[in-house]
This record gives sequence, structure tokens and C-alpha cells, in this order.
Amino acid sequence: MECLFSIRNLVKVFPNGHQAIVGVSLDIFEGECLLVAGSNGSGKTILMRMITALMEPTEGEIFFRGLPLNNDALRRSVGLVFQDADAQFVGETLGEDIAFGPKNLGLSKDEINRRVQGAMAAMGLLEKKDFSPRRLSGGEKRRLALAGILAMGCEAVILDEPFANLDWPGVVQVLESIRHLKSTGKTVIILTHELEKVLAFADRLVILDRGCIREVGTPEAVLARLNPSYGVRDPRKHYDTVADCTWLI
Repeated sequence: MECLFSIRNLVKVFPNGHQAIVGVSLDIFEGECLLVAGSNGSGKTILMRMITALMEPTEGEIFFRGLPLNNDALRRSVGLVFQDADAQFVGETLGEDIAFGPKNLGLSKDEINRRVQGAMAAMGLLEKKDFSPRRLSGGEKRRLALAGILAMGCEAVILDEPFANLDWPGVVQVLESIRHLKSTGKTVIILTHELEKVLAFADRLVILDRGCIREVGTPEAVLARLNPSYGVRDPRKHYDTVADCTWLI
């Protein structure tokens, strides 16, 4: 697989002296589903904000397809779904919101309409095209954010705690969306501490603890040597195998 992101010796130190990311190096490959797990405060969100150029590292380098990060390339290639999906809605209706990104790319009206329709169909939102985003359920809001990313033509998607504050139906909706992204060859990066809901989809699992990568590898290999002090639960206590670790039936 081709390397999409190459992260080398990344460090983030805030003005108050807090070191949030400590010498992180990681390759993320095209088409893989990567789970980054860690307790609250482990540095998951800060790491991904640097990967998406929303935050500058203190030290280290990040390469996208072998080249230093370029905001324009990232804008077209990588989409980030925030934990609070409401924060990224800009349109009065679902259709307007999804069309916002393609319009900024300078696409024709016909191409924008084609992309909006295709993204809404992929996320199961066609019947709610004229709804306000505020009227959606939590799961639907995350699907709307994903639809906007699909309409942009992004090849990689990052989801920050995608199951936060969702009920069972909402979690299932998000998992169905993740399964769709995987089936179409997208690179999917999921930041979560809720492994029992999504581990079955993962090609690799990264454990982040106090800003450091403690483990990386296949889910089975990482869980076999998991240290409880990292604050990540082994979901296999309630499931037979890694393949069973999903709420998608």
C-alpha cells in the first residue's frame, strides 16, 4: 500500500509547558482503516489536528504523499469529522451544507449537483435534503458531515470520537457509514476509546498514551500485549474475537 501520511518525530508543546505530543512517528497507508485509541487527554485530537494542518507542531515533520503538508492539497484530499458535528455545518439545509465544499472548489453547477446527490444517497440522506441540519439526530449529523466530505472528493476521512453522545441507532448509522467508506477504498482514521463498537473494521490499532505511541500493529497483536495503565479497555472480555467487536449486526 502507498503511504498517505508519514509522521516523523512529532512534538507539540503548549505555551504553559504542557507536552501534548512526544516524539510521535507513524505511517498511515492508503486505503487502510486505522484506529487510534487512548483515554481522554492522551493526545488523539491534537495529533489529528496537526495532521490536518489545523495546528502547527512544535517539532517534527508531516508528509502527505511524500511531500510536506500543503493546505490546498489537504483541503481537497482529507476530511475531518469533529466530535461536535454541529460546529462544521454552514448551510441552512442539508443540500446547501453539502454543496458548500464543492462550490469552494470552483466546480460547475451541474457537477456540484451531481456530487451532492451522490453523497446524500451514499449516506442515506436524500429524503432530508431540505431539512435544517439542526433537526437531525446525532447519527444523522455525523452522516451529513461525511456527505460533505464525500462531495469534496476526499480520499481520506478522519473521525474524532464518532460515537460520542450517540444512542444505539446513532452508533449503527455511523458504523454503516464507515463500512461504506471502507468498501469504496477510502482511508479511514478513527479516534476513539470505544473499541468494542468498531474494532472489527480496523486494519491496524494504535495506542496513544500521554502523547506517546505505546503500541501499533494488528488489533490482535496490540491487544495481546495491552498494558491496562494506558486506559484502554480490551473489548474481547465481552466478545469472542476481534471480528465480533462491532455494534453493527
